[in-house]
Amino acid sequence: MKFALSINMERFSPEASMQDAMSQMLALARVADEGGFETLWTAEHHTIECTISPNPFQTLTWLAQHTDRIRLGTATLVAPYWSPIRLAGEAALCDHLTGGRLEFGIARGAYQYEFDRMAGGMPQQEGVAYMKELVPAVQKLWAGDYAHDGQYWQFPLATSVPKPLQNPHPRIWVAARDPGTFDWAVGIGASILSTPLSAPVAEIGVLAEKFRKACADHPERPRPKFMMQRRSCVYERSQDWEQIVRYSVDYGRYFENLMQNIGTVTNGFPEAVPFETVANRGNYDPRAIRDNLVFGTPDEVIPKLEVYEAAGVDQFCLGLSYNLPFELQMKTLRLFIDEVMPHFAARGRDAAKPRFAAAGA
Repeated sequence: MKFALSINMERFSPEASMQDAMSQMLALARVADEGGFETLWTAEHHTIECTISPNPFQTLTWLAQHTDRIRLGTATLVAPYWSPIRLAGEAALCDHLTGGRLEFGIARGAYQYEFDRMAGGMPQQEGVAYMKELVPAVQKLWAGDYAHDGQYWQFPLATSVPKPLQNPHPRIWVAARDPGTFDWAVGIGASILSTPLSAPVAEIGVLAEKFRKACADHPERPRPKFMMQRRSCVYERSQDWEQIVRYSVDYGRYFENLMQNIGTVTNGFPEAVPFETVANRGNYDPRAIRDNLVFGTPDEVIPKLEVYEAAGVDQFCLGLSYNLPFELQMKTLRLFIDEVMPHFAARGRDAAKPRFAAAGA
């Protein structure tokens, strides 16, 4: 199992500077690159300061100038905000500007607050239909001349300019939790991005079974990659868990505001809504969060990650953008690189060793 990092530039108050948000993201990206992380993922969001990324292609192009090896992914582009021609061209140019390191991740979208401003107020659940029309059109534009007459977009013969650097194109990843989305994504040859959110550990197996079924139902397709993301924090002392969980709980109240559109946003800063307004309050139990998310000392985190490995996850992604202080984000990366990743690297080396039937054979 390989490891990835999900980070965004974020501000939670006007006193936090944009310059600090940029420099902190860059510092984390450099450490992840030097430490052997496979991919860095960043999101697309608009009008909200807690995720500053109106065009992730710009962010990834910038990070590419300061890193050497790490893959650079969009997790995720929001399908209804794009047109096929624009998306094909911008992604392909980003692939060139990053030296062929682009990973193309896309989703239906999530925050209803954002959909009210970016997509004419349509329910965010309807974004999946846009994604299912958009992605195949982008694939065809990358391949050559293509005319499109769909439900949401129509255009005469056109092509992507430029074409991607990677041949035939960057790996496509689709964010999925619904079985239908798993099936559609695997059917078009895409890999899967998924997350158990804050659900119990059993949800890992539920998502893995959806992935296995989609693969089994599409034997004509090679097995794609499977990534899962959870909020993560690695610390040195077990007793520090309560402080870390508090950051996750507080961030969840901002998330619920934007997801359900149940609070106010002032000059780009969402308020943390009261717990009484949160529909799934059971997910905010502190001990459940500690146990379900990838929080713990290195010795506590390793067995949690082995559950993902056993479920067939190819890439586990540490989610660090939840108003976790920069010092704790950096501490997490350092501990993860020094004390967690070597455990899985050694397992990989052992698995690759030739096996002999008997001594002296």
